[in-house]
Amino acid sequence: MYCQFRPVTRQLLLFCLCLLAPLFLRAEDNNSLQILHEPWNELLHQHVTAEGRLNYEGLLEDEDKLLVYLESVRKVKPDPSSWSPNDTKAFWLNMYNAAAAYLVVQYYPVASINDIRVKTVGGLKSPWEVPVVNVGGQSYSLNQIERRMLGDQFHDPRVHFALMYGAASGAPVQAEAYSGPRLPAQLDEQTRRFINDPTFNQLAPQRAQLSGLFEAYSAEFGSEAQLIEFVNRYARTPILPTAQVEFQSFSWALNDRTGLSSTQALNKR
Repeated sequence: MYCQFRPVTRQLLLFCLCLLAPLFLRAEDNNSLQILHEPWNELLHQHVTAEGRLNYEGLLEDEDKLLVYLESVRKVKPDPSSWSPNDTKAFWLNMYNAAAAYLVVQYYPVASINDIRVKTVGGLKSPWEVPVVNVGGQSYSLNQIERRMLGDQFHDPRVHFALMYGAASGAPVQAEAYSGPRLPAQLDEQTRRFINDPTFNQLAPQRAQLSGLFEAYSAEFGSEAQLIEFVNRYARTPILPTAQVEFQSFSWALNDRTGLSSTQALNKR
């Protein structure tokens, strides 16, 4: 259960949740993780549109709640002895998405997440390389979460439809937090939604115009034949093995509730 914290000060709120989070996670059932992610779950319910865009202006009003959620994991570390692989994967997906959203909120309004430059001791850093969240006493950048904590551990290309890249051409944002017990169904749902949305992919038996996301992460989706096989697992319109495959440009315009028209090819970071 998520309690409403509005009457208390931000400092007291941070202290209480950071103190209680490790206690929650000593429980042996999955309710402890559900409690941990419930603040993020509530924020998504409130600020994700029906089209899967994020209302950053609205989220800005709840910036303290988002910060509290991110601060609550400072003493939390995924435990392979008590967490399932899906619990761990869901945890890092939520961390990435909440941290990316908070980063944008700090600089909002901004036309693209790629326009953000964060001041650090060593100079300006891109939003992908700067540390954005502290988990279990260790700081992580968005790229470290994506590559090390998700890519190297799980090798599941579906995560690219669950990660919130802050881009209009990224997969629609799911209006709920990721949960270990439900994660396989959630990832399948996200992948199916993205692949069959003509905004991102145009599918026909003889020709497939696919999102640049597939091209950017081609090493994970494999050869063209493997890519077609992957798409066909979720596509309502199957692609023939001989189909012509093309990749569309990728818009890095912010995935705000009102879309922008500027486009930019997606490059590997």
